[in-house]
Amino acid sequence: METTVKDILFTSTKIGGFEIKNRIVMAPMTRSRAINSIPGENVATYYAQRASAGLIITEGTAPSANGIGYARTPGIFTKEQIESWKKVTKAVHDKGGKIVVQLMHVGRIAHPANMLPGARIVAPSAVASKGEMWTDTLGMQPMPQPSELTAEEIKQTIAEFAQAAKNAIQAGFDGVELHGANGYLIEQFINPTANKRTDAYGSSAENRSRFLLETTKAVIAAIGKDKVGIRLSPYNTFNDLELYPETAETYKYLAEELNKLDILYLHLIDVLANASEEGRSLVSTIRSTFKNTLILAGGYDKASAEQALEEGRGDLVSFGRFFISNPDLPERFRKNAPLAEGNQQLFYAAGDEGYTDYTSLN
Repeated sequence: METTVKDILFTSTKIGGFEIKNRIVMAPMTRSRAINSIPGENVATYYAQRASAGLIITEGTAPSANGIGYARTPGIFTKEQIESWKKVTKAVHDKGGKIVVQLMHVGRIAHPANMLPGARIVAPSAVASKGEMWTDTLGMQPMPQPSELTAEEIKQTIAEFAQAAKNAIQAGFDGVELHGANGYLIEQFINPTANKRTDAYGSSAENRSRFLLETTKAVIAAIGKDKVGIRLSPYNTFNDLELYPETAETYKYLAEELNKLDILYLHLIDVLANASEEGRSLVSTIRSTFKNTLILAGGYDKASAEQALEEGRGDLVSFGRFFISNPDLPERFRKNAPLAEGNQQLFYAAGDEGYTDYTSLN
């Protein structure tokens, strides 16, 4: 019997060493519920409610104290954090789900009022973001100028990613995703707007890609290539980055190098790329170059996701805001049921309201 378009989104598939029950991925979303950067019981409840996704990717989680930038975001670099994440992974696994942690170092997108004592704001270069950031104690604040990472500090930061990956496996995660998108540290190295270096980590596309590739290799050495994914966002201007002429060249190079490293998956935010002919060509090139699982992200709904899978443009599709207010999103998709609207005023609030109180169909 022929597989219909409708069937594709709900078929099981294998990625790396494990099978997922459908091709619907819960995208990483900052929810700001980790008080003192420690995920609590409500975080475990939240992810367990959404365990019907084929794969859950957690909110951005700091690999080190320097990696925290936003209010109430989690880390995975202390014993207490690891022990708390164990409750989350167990809750998801008990519901038959799979979950990877997104390792996110914010770099210059930070404010001291949101950071732990002794932490520093660091970046490829001493170039401040023009944006402002919410702090619980001071309200909206401009982001300070970061300190430029020295060569030795770059090595240390890479080592922190590797240790965080080990911590993630200890906490029971099925893998890790390196956040190389949306204007955070890894993409700050990739994009010449934020990277003014003239050493081995700056200037050329290859040099600006070096931090991501060295970090990937270090994490592979720590936990194995079959447990490592990466998120990328070509043509991104979020967090005060600018477009640059070498974008296509840079991401073609990254696709080639990441394919050589044989990582678990590539998570591609393709919405901005698809706005131009050059971008669409790049996405197509990435698809043909990277041979393992490709996850597509960026404004997809059920119909556009089914079309992308049917056309072979990706293997899985991730959904963000729909999962906030629809914990049983795969079931709603399957039944063509109405989707509940989320309360945007509560997306980043501190309590359970607008977090764990959305209901399922049954």
